[in-house]
Amino acid sequence: MDKLDTVLGPALAVPDAAALDVMRLSLADWLAVGLAGTAEPVARITRDLALSEAGAGQATLFGGGRVPARAAALVNGATSHALDYDDTHFAHIGHPSVAVIPAALALCEVQSCDLLRAALAGCEASVRFGLAFGRAHYQTGFHQTATAGAFGATVAAGQVLGLSQDRMRHALGLAATRASGLKAQFGTMGKPYNAGIAASNGVECALLAARGMESNPEAVFGPLGFCDTHHCDGQVSENTGFLMTQVSHKFHACCHGLHATLEALELLKPVDPAQIRRIEIATHPRWMSVCNQPSPTTGLGAKFSYRMVTALSLSGHSTAALDSYSDALCADPALIALRDKVHVTAQDGLSETAANVRIDGAEARFDLAAPLSLAQRTDKMRTKIAALMGGQADAVWQAGQSGDVAAITALMR
Repeated sequence: MDKLDTVLGPALAVPDAAALDVMRLSLADWLAVGLAGTAEPVARITRDLALSEAGAGQATLFGGGRVPARAAALVNGATSHALDYDDTHFAHIGHPSVAVIPAALALCEVQSCDLLRAALAGCEASVRFGLAFGRAHYQTGFHQTATAGAFGATVAAGQVLGLSQDRMRHALGLAATRASGLKAQFGTMGKPYNAGIAASNGVECALLAARGMESNPEAVFGPLGFCDTHHCDGQVSENTGFLMTQVSHKFHACCHGLHATLEALELLKPVDPAQIRRIEIATHPRWMSVCNQPSPTTGLGAKFSYRMVTALSLSGHSTAALDSYSDALCADPALIALRDKVHVTAQDGLSETAANVRIDGAEARFDLAAPLSLAQRTDKMRTKIAALMGGQADAVWQAGQSGDVAAITALMR
């Protein structure tokens, strides 16, 4: 068995109930954040482009309209990542759902298929490819949501199309040429666009392979392939369980690297911001190049700033609320003064999911890896969806739980 088969085997296995339960949470979460992100500039721009081009009306867009499946995957991937409020898997620092679900959904509208199972296969593959690509790939500057996500989206699309093992290998060989996305886009509309690129690439590569296009099936792990040329240093996991069960859902509307800090801050409240002299945050070194923008001037930039989210949280602004990340708040003198009291340092001994926070003499630590039961996850997810969707919350929840394509696309319209 070669490396590609080792990745695909567990991803394409018959899922257990626990994996499907987590996938249902991620599907409902994806639908909610996509609907909430429909008015964002990147959503409007990509949707306008897709609608301006002639083509078969195969698949539904967030906000309405039907376009070819590739275009729908692009728009819906970018739209669902526009708020940076979607799920993350820390095994490879990637967002599985925003790259995979749009690809699976677009083709499920063309050809009837079990959306939940196809999405789970793609998300699982995304995580496993991401582990194989490793930390050096991410640290060099590649965005795993876009790179590993393109391979996961290809697997999901291939599942919907019923690709044989041989055809799936050709599709992934094509994805090795198409997969792309840079961390340089963080804090801009280019970051959610990366998710859309991955979703669209997955649809395209699977459709081409289904029509008989051939590629080098060793283009992922073989000589001069993706891993050889993209600074990959990871290992192919031989764990046969579903790694997607360990996905982390967001309950703050900002980069997931900031969440452990925000949870630690909650343990130190109440604190009078006017009395604070110094705030110290210790985090894993990896996050220093991801979400440590020191003085953001835009709401998007604030979502990648330890200093700004700390000032927002301690000043009573809800970091779960979308309107807390605004250009106006980034320019608020009181918030800027508090922000400038925050000092962020890297600490090698910390895990990527943990943070230590000290406010003057008080200290707290939080680790996102602390397990949550399905019931706890469900309660938190329903609270999040209610806050985002208001009167539509129950419909969104039920659509995510069922995986019903008609119900999901009706809400998207």
